[in-house]
Amino acid sequence: MRATLHVCTTCKAGEPVPEGEAPPGALLHAALAGAGAPEGLRIVPVECLSACSQGCSVALSGAGKWSYVYGRLTAADAPDILAGAAAYAATSDGIVPWRERPVIFRKQSLARIPPISLPVAGPAIAPEEA
Repeated sequence: MRATLHVCTTCKAGEPVPEGEAPPGALLHAALAGAGAPEGLRIVPVECLSACSQGCSVALSGAGKWSYVYGRLTAADAPDILAGAAAYAATSDGIVPWRERPVIFRKQSLARIPPISLPVAGPAIAPEEA
């Protein structure tokens, strides 16, 4: 299985960042990239995940998988983030059993997004009917 860990590098974690210093999101990305990606995972920097009020954030996604956005993260969380991302990458659907997720993934989830290919339950509503 494959997955991508998107890391917001512009996140300021709700704090002002002095001129010339790296924002906390860039420090988080550096910690994750420096630790090395587990098998089946790509670590990709992005400029914004629009979770600015939730501290540093990351998003996990993969083809045909549920996607997740996690927030309130720091560079110190890198080992747990990578462990959770490795477990996610090893799944076929993106669903890691709750008890097998790192605590930060259990407590700091901001969003869970269904895969585009997920079958619709019930009758579909055409855009003009919505």
